[in-house]
Amino acid sequence: MPEYIVEGHSQCIWNLAYLGISGNIMGASDDGSICQWKRDGEPMGTLNSDGGGIASMVVSSDETMVVCGNVDGTLRLWNIEEGSMVGEPWQGHDDTVRCLDWSSDGLEIASGSQDGTIRRWSPYNGRQIASPMEISRGWVMAVKYSPQGDKFMSGGNGPICIWSRDGRLLFEIKGHENAVPSLCWSKDGAHIFSASVDHTIRKWRAIDGQELFIFRGHVNAVLSLCLTPDESYIVSGSADCSIRIWDLETNQAVGDPLFHDDQLRAVVMSRDGKCIASAGPDKKIYVWSLEAALEVVGADDGNAKLKGHPFQSRVVRQPSHPRRDFRIVIETHDRNGTETGATVESSTNSTFPDYTASPAQTRVPSYPLQDLTDELQGRSRYPITSGGFGDIWKCNLVKPDMTVQQ
Repeated sequence: MPEYIVEGHSQCIWNLAYLGISGNIMGASDDGSICQWKRDGEPMGTLNSDGGGIASMVVSSDETMVVCGNVDGTLRLWNIEEGSMVGEPWQGHDDTVRCLDWSSDGLEIASGSQDGTIRRWSPYNGRQIASPMEISRGWVMAVKYSPQGDKFMSGGNGPICIWSRDGRLLFEIKGHENAVPSLCWSKDGAHIFSASVDHTIRKWRAIDGQELFIFRGHVNAVLSLCLTPDESYIVSGSADCSIRIWDLETNQAVGDPLFHDDQLRAVVMSRDGKCIASAGPDKKIYVWSLEAALEVVGADDGNAKLKGHPFQSRVVRQPSHPRRDFRIVIETHDRNGTETGATVESSTNSTFPDYTASPAQTRVPSYPLQDLTDELQGRSRYPITSGGFGDIWKCNLVKPDMTVQQ
């Protein structure tokens, strides 16, 4: 259960950031705004962009500035304290700016776009500092400078690419079977972690791209990941509506999955390592206690409960922007022909792929029970043991010829 839920955005939230000094949370949304809240959920202000939905965001290391990437292909630099845009929009991309990162020395910003290019900018004048780097395999979904600042990497529809600071391709990392929408470095720059639409998270050796481990457990696209400040854990958010926490010593998932009511687009850790913030198409920011998530113990009734955290989550609302989204109702049926309805909310100006899966492929929190026929016949990758939270279910075995074995 989240400690509290923050509401205020009116469309999908694509990016989140924690401000280290204050612990404030910032969210960037398809509604064209960046909103900021205090650690306890109190609204702090809104930056409204005229470039359409905001698909990406990055905060400067001194936390005085934030750059956002818009669906119209422009970037905008904002003064956080003053709440105003600095200069004019930065022009260059021909399509939605999907990812941004600020170099550790603060001298340049990298942007990746659906137009298939990476561009680098001076934060002082908004001008491009080099020619665009064209990626031949479609969208650029992730770009990250190394902590040492001597190189950066990119991910998207093709392999992970490692680039020198001056824009030379050093090597490619291949292994994922689908797009890579999220990347992060270890603090020492020795390792790379990648999240993929192929449902996996992978750990690589940064010097040569050798694959070191594959984390498996999500049952749909993994769209965001981040390391805890002490690098003991990696946190992932998925289109299967769950957050998972992975112990980097054992390479195993720890605690129970933390569930949203919709897919996850962004997860981020607070600088003090105490909180996880997550968000997605449901327009809400969930704030979780990492300590509570790791303190899961078996209760007498067989269900998982959080030790020492009996509180109920608080919902903190901020006046929302006019709604510009629409609701799609998808009707699904189980094997017996009984209708089960799943409602998915989608934004009219959202251009990111929808990774919504069928109930047989993903855990939808609103369903009290699941049909285990596929699992019993070995036709699904979804783990049977995760559905009951300790309960014992009685069922009949359905043979491949559809007859029931009593």
